[in-house]
Formats: sequence, structure tokens, C-alpha cells
Amino acid sequence: MARRRGQVDEKKSEAILDAAATLFADKGLAVSMDEIARVAGVSKQTVYNRFASKLEIARAMAGQRSDAIVAPLKTAGAPVEVLEALALLLLERICHPDKVGSMRGVVLMSTEAPEIAQAVYEAGPLRSLKLLSAWLADQTRAGRLNVPDPDGAAEMFSGLVLGHGHLRAMLNVPQIDADHRLRRAREAARVFVAAYAPTAYAPGQDRAS
Repeated sequence: MARRRGQVDEKKSEAILDAAATLFADKGLAVSMDEIARVAGVSKQTVYNRFASKLEIARAMAGQRSDAIVAPLKTAGAPVEVLEALALLLLERICHPDKVGSMRGVVLMSTEAPEIAQAVYEAGPLRSLKLLSAWLADQTRAGRLNVPDPDGAAEMFSGLVLGHGHLRAMLNVPQIDADHRLRRAREAARVFVAAYAPTAYAPGQDRAS
């Protein structure tokens, strides 16, 4: 069955972003659009038709990663289930041994081209935080959580999940394994939901009072 043009275009865009992620991790901004095209298996003109610059490629990569991480926020599960799923995706994207190279690639670019680093941050991590913050605010309005400062809580949740994940990625030291990632995700979700339960009681307070 022949694929429609849109499907072909999407596959080419994915190939370009995958190639760029690999090359940025190895070379930072030293990579050329020609190299990206060669590794992606497309023409240089095809790359430029979709992304006018390496900045646009980097922004698209960050947005793609953000979309994958925050996907659980669109589901209707209980808060602890949604947060556990999000936490696991975050750990898989940051702390998986096969993914840490992209983090080092961003670090390499940050000194050579701070505008690209800023674009990556805004399209990726910052966007994810804003979406999580909006979700926490929605959960609070619905009475499922009680989060007075959604922006601050979203950032704290990210830190609770990742721990030293960013540092390990940048320093290229061993990351936690799959079992530890799953346990970390479950514990982070449990602790966060307990801390922001809809009704909080002071220690020793009688719940019936």
C-alpha cells in the first residue's frame, strides 16, 4: 500500500531530527547541514525545505522530546498514575544510557551558540514545565490535588524525579538502570501526590475534628 505524501514527509523529518540528535551529541555545532542530510539519507535541499537552520532543527528536536514526555498529561488517569507515567518518560529521555549524548550535545552548543541553547530550553524543558504547571492547576481546581504554586511545584517534581540525572548525563558517568528508573518514577509520584493531597492535616491532628 503506497504511503501518502504527508506520511513520507513526516518520515523524512523524523530521519533529519534523529540524524541531527546523533551528530549534535558528537560534534556540537561543528556538524554541517550536509552531514545531517547524509546521515538522514535525504538531500540537503530536503533538510532546508523543512528546517531553515540548525537553530530550527534544535528547536524541533526539543519540541519533539517535550511532546513525548508530557503525553500522559492528556490522559484521564488518577494524579499518581499520570505523574508516574510522566516521570518514567522523563527518566527514559534524560537518564537512559542511549539518550545522554543529546544532553551533552546541548551543553556543547550552549557556549558556541547561546541562542540555540535558549531556544532548546524554551521549546523543551520550559514548555514541559509550563504544561505540567497548567495540569497541576487543573487538578487543584478539580479537587484532586492542592497545589498553591503550580509553577514551583512543577519544577520541584522535575528535580525529585531526575535527581543527579542531568549531572550524570553531562559528565558521562553511568546512569541508573531500568529497574531503578521505574522505582524512582513510582516513588516520586507517590511522594509528590502525598505532599499535595487535597486535604492536609497537621501531625497529631484528629481527622474527625
